[in-house]
Amino acid sequence: MLFNSLDFALFLPIVFILYWFVFRDSLKSQNFLIVITSYFFYGWWDWRFLALIGFSTLIDFAVGVRLDKVEGRFKRKSLLILSLLVNIGFLGFFKYYNFFLDNFITAFTFFGMPIKANSLNIILPVGISFYTFQTMSYSIDVYRKRLTATRDFIAFSAFVSFFPQLVAGPIERATNLLPQFFEKRKFDYFMAKNGLRQILWGLFKKVVIADNCAEYANMIFNNSTEYQGSTLILGALFFTFQIYGDFSGYSDIAIGTARLFGFNLMQNFAFPYFSRDIAEFWRRWHISLTTWFRDYVYIPLGGSKVGTFLQIRNVFVIFIISGFWHGANWTFIAWGALNAIYFIPLLIFGKNRQNIEIVAVGKKLPCFREVLSILGTFALTVFSWIFFRAENMSHALSYVFGIFSEGLFAIPDFSVFPGAITLLIFIVAFMFVEWKGRVGEYGISEMHLISNKAYRWSIYVFIILIIDVFGNTSEEIEFIYFQF
Repeated sequence: MLFNSLDFALFLPIVFILYWFVFRDSLKSQNFLIVITSYFFYGWWDWRFLALIGFSTLIDFAVGVRLDKVEGRFKRKSLLILSLLVNIGFLGFFKYYNFFLDNFITAFTFFGMPIKANSLNIILPVGISFYTFQTMSYSIDVYRKRLTATRDFIAFSAFVSFFPQLVAGPIERATNLLPQFFEKRKFDYFMAKNGLRQILWGLFKKVVIADNCAEYANMIFNNSTEYQGSTLILGALFFTFQIYGDFSGYSDIAIGTARLFGFNLMQNFAFPYFSRDIAEFWRRWHISLTTWFRDYVYIPLGGSKVGTFLQIRNVFVIFIISGFWHGANWTFIAWGALNAIYFIPLLIFGKNRQNIEIVAVGKKLPCFREVLSILGTFALTVFSWIFFRAENMSHALSYVFGIFSEGLFAIPDFSVFPGAITLLIFIVAFMFVEWKGRVGEYGISEMHLISNKAYRWSIYVFIILIIDVFGNTSEEIEFIYFQF
């Protein structure tokens, strides 16, 4: 079920009414309702994959209970390995089986030993990369004794399947989200208003920015050999704002929806395109995944407490795994490796943590040096997104070579892209609002501070009108990260 669909527009108020008016006096009933509606929400795509979530939930619940009972290191580690094997096994089979098989065949053919093997027509379950990582973090935290295992199967099932963030995050930690299922929840009017405000901003990002950018990005990337360099740059820019508007828009809607039910999810994006270096960018982009890899992979490898060579190795491991997490394609691995290359100089010179605070905090505009840093970081990010968007490595390289060919400095022919100039104006206005709201959790999070109620509501109505008039609402376009 898509957030930007009529189905969800009907589903959400029904669940909301049942949750707050029918089951409000029973915490267990509320949690049970969340499980049922979350399974319904996920099963709307394909009910057959509900068994995967159910089995993963059952395994990790049982592993957690056993981990709390046994003390021997061997037994505890065996239980953790069982959890990891089940979750990574599901992920590996559905997402990477054909990738490894095809590359295995290619490698043997290259060395003159062709083999025959049949690939499988595997459907990738929506959101499998997200909920498997969420359940794995629970088992790891219980194993490390950072968390006491729960014996409430309903609450744990609700934690795993919570519909707002089930299919595209944020990837929640059990230490943050799971305890909230044991706390008596009372309807908070101000929290709900904040949630609705964030949902509104997320919808604007998705249907006005992302979906309209997708139209032109697809047109240019799918026919890249027909366009000159400046137009290819334009295509990369459109994709840059498409993926940000799409993914951060989903996160905004998910976090806002969770607030309607009294839950606080972690912030997943913190205005990453205002970053002054790549290290800062990765502290602000897809925060739930970045911190997951930091805590469960990077730090166990030694993190930054080892020698320079091993630090560099750790950085490459993290970024390449992150790229591979996104999809079974060499383009994602190249994207991850490219970001590692961006990051390494900052690490070597000890500047990877020099930009921790919000840029130009307390100021209306950044200084000249900050402007150059932001533009430089943004340019590197745009370039790396080419590999993320390309169909394969050949396409990515031809696209890059095409940029630096004839016509790099020519003005794109906007007559071929009707409406593109209007969209660019919307992007500029969108980034202006994001800049003004960068100290908050999302672009318009501080809107409630406007004392003039009529003025404040006129802004909300204006955003709704923009969504209605300029939003790409003629079709329900899936979110990009559903494929991951």
